[in-house]
Amino acid sequence: MSTSPGWPARFVLDEHGTPIDPVRFVDLDGPLEEDLPTRLSASSAILVGRTTAPTAVSPALLDAVDLTLTEADPVLGRGLPAQLIGVESLATATAELERAIADSPAAAVILATLLRHTPRLSIAEALNAESLAYSTLLASGRFARWRASRPVRNDPGPSRPAVSVDRTGEVLTVVLDRPERRNAFGRWVRDALCDALDLALLDATIAQVVVSGRGPSFCSGGDLDEFGSQTDLAVAHLIRTTRSVGRRLHDLGPRVVVEVHGACVGAGTELAAFAQRVRGHDDAYFELPELAMGLIPGAGGTVSLPRRIGRWRTAWLALTGTRIDLATATAWGLVDTRVGE
Repeated sequence: MSTSPGWPARFVLDEHGTPIDPVRFVDLDGPLEEDLPTRLSASSAILVGRTTAPTAVSPALLDAVDLTLTEADPVLGRGLPAQLIGVESLATATAELERAIADSPAAAVILATLLRHTPRLSIAEALNAESLAYSTLLASGRFARWRASRPVRNDPGPSRPAVSVDRTGEVLTVVLDRPERRNAFGRWVRDALCDALDLALLDATIAQVVVSGRGPSFCSGGDLDEFGSQTDLAVAHLIRTTRSVGRRLHDLGPRVVVEVHGACVGAGTELAAFAQRVRGHDDAYFELPELAMGLIPGAGGTVSLPRRIGRWRTAWLALTGTRIDLATATAWGLVDTRVGE
């Protein structure tokens, strides 16, 4: 994987259908052709810019690539424009990206392609596109290898409602309530959340919906023991789109507030980003680990995160699995306010 001298950059497939050389690094320092942004937009490869002088790079060029790396102080780097990812070392960050993409190249390419398009689609269209791509990857050899490497634990289901719901006046309080599973986003939590949010959507007298989690985490992500359990992938797609918590959170608009703490991993990050208001506790952290399983975010993350933090930061989080803390999440716009402020 290296910088390509010719654009547009396109990858090829080996005899097994695996992308070869799916990422190209674009050095953005120095003189560049005026029409380079246009030619880059025709590339099928994942495009990662690198620069030591980000203020000298044209906005059109930064927009054209999937993300751009630049060396920056970790704290000061939080304030960079959304197209730029501040890293301590360009060489280290480049190697990190190369390793992650080489481990799941098909999922990485599909992710980058989705992120180029979903911000321009309606919420419903973008969720449909993500779900179709996710179902495709559930049938991939890379996911099958991950599934085979991890024994499935039996989950008899919750002994009480997976989500607790309480109404006081005009406020509906919705609490993810499987702390023994760190509020993993499994079918019981998903369906109970949908029911609670449907109640709010149908009742205009509910002025505010506050969503939070009980126990040490807001939501530790999808329930890994359920991944791949639905063997009919067409049915899985239909369930994912008709029982979309993210769509319901979006439809509630300014009425919904999500309050996060502890682990906000995978679906925990993706769903919170749909809310118009997100409040975070100091211990909250955010992470998108799906690529390491041969997957992409499947709870709406390719739809919700680009609308909050830009597709470039979303790509960085999803391609690398990088964990960010509350301060970074707030600076990026993933969290609106710290609890207590």
